[in-house]
Amino acid sequence: MRILALVAAGLLLQGCVSTPAPEAEAPASAIPAQDAPPPTAAPVPVPAPAAPFQGERVEAVEAPALPKIDRTVAPQDLWQRIRQGFAMSDIDSPLVQRQMQYYAARPEYLQRMFDRSRLYLFHIVEEIEKRGLPTELALLPMVESAFNPMAYSRSHASGLWQFIPGTGRRYELKQNWWYDGRRDIVDSTNAALDYLTVIYKMHGDWHLALASYNWGENAVARAIAKNRAAGKPTDYQSLKMPPETRNYIPKLQALKNIINNPEYFSVTLAPIPNEPYFATYDRVVDIDVQLAAKLAEMPIEEFIALNPGFSRPLIRASVTPRIVLPADKVDVFHENLAKLDGEDLVSWKTYYPKPGETFESIAKKHRMTVSYLKEVNGISQRNKVVPSMVVVPMDAEAARTQRMPIMYAPPIPVSIRRVFHTVRQGETLPAIAKRYKVSTEDITRWNPRVTKATPGQKLMLEVRAPAKGKPRKKVTSKKVKTAS
Repeated sequence: MRILALVAAGLLLQGCVSTPAPEAEAPASAIPAQDAPPPTAAPVPVPAPAAPFQGERVEAVEAPALPKIDRTVAPQDLWQRIRQGFAMSDIDSPLVQRQMQYYAARPEYLQRMFDRSRLYLFHIVEEIEKRGLPTELALLPMVESAFNPMAYSRSHASGLWQFIPGTGRRYELKQNWWYDGRRDIVDSTNAALDYLTVIYKMHGDWHLALASYNWGENAVARAIAKNRAAGKPTDYQSLKMPPETRNYIPKLQALKNIINNPEYFSVTLAPIPNEPYFATYDRVVDIDVQLAAKLAEMPIEEFIALNPGFSRPLIRASVTPRIVLPADKVDVFHENLAKLDGEDLVSWKTYYPKPGETFESIAKKHRMTVSYLKEVNGISQRNKVVPSMVVVPMDAEAARTQRMPIMYAPPIPVSIRRVFHTVRQGETLPAIAKRYKVSTEDITRWNPRVTKATPGQKLMLEVRAPAKGKPRKKVTSKKVKTAS
């Protein structure tokens, strides 16, 4: 009875805890949307509290070596392989207990996450082990996106790993009208693990690294500096941080606990074969998404789930690095594609609206509905501003059969213009970056030989062009006052 009472109290406190990341905030994707959680849930067993977690004090500047993980045993079940690679120190706190209650009380939600993860987990674990990282990181997309590659947040974070546009560009995730690397499974996983490695080495502690992934490395660094100046501990649990970040690591710990002992929580964790689920096909040609799925002899829904980076019904070879296919479908796709040698594989084209044209006139001209025109171009149904380029069908009749369950990229690309800035005496790269609303990392990436601002130096920058109808704000080159 005492355990039931504790659980009931935990459920009452549940409203104070942030829920897992939303699965998507855009049109229906190739992956089913999350159902609303049940209003009430039966009590679940809660493990006895462990000894209080003693937060690791991180005072040294030099980060410790990445953990040595035993890889001598190759289990058949991928879940067991993940368990064997767990290497982060555990935490036990009321927040972890509440998150375990939250997840265990929603078995359908957990099952959807586990089912989705089957497509991606082997690749993620392989990349984690190549870098010698702890396999807890393979569970991070459950916290970030519920393993929905089409997840899109209010802060414009996208994909399994929820990259915002700026961080995505820092880690070379291409974002254009045809393709979004933040949603690409291969590219986004590489970028996420590279970023996590950088911030781990920055702080020397995985809990601080994860907090940085959620809150930002600079925010965590400032919180550490504030505690150090006040003579306070600088471990994760001692820092003052937003509620979302405070609950972020307990969510990951709760999922780790459940996966470590699913039977205890009455959770069904079906085995996942410890073998590649997908392979990549690099000889990309311009082709309709629907035709590509047909040539691979697979459902369009699964093709899109493996290739969520495509933002239009047409794959453009010039901007798309690869096609991802189930490992047993690559040869089938190649053979079927070869049979169509010389045939037109594209039924869509780009169209440049003329001045005065509206969505209604464009849709009528190409015999399609306004709703469908906006859908395939990633345009909000309430948006009335016609962009400078849209995609339209070559054959209106054929287009009517291509109602694909895909969430086309919601953001319309922002026009970019290049400017050249001559460095003046006293200017620094951070000051220049702030003025042009870009990052210092962007400036050094655009100007590879530049490491610091030198008077007389000419820098190339890519800045957003002003919106149509708005006057261009003149950027003066007056001297910037810098801190001494």
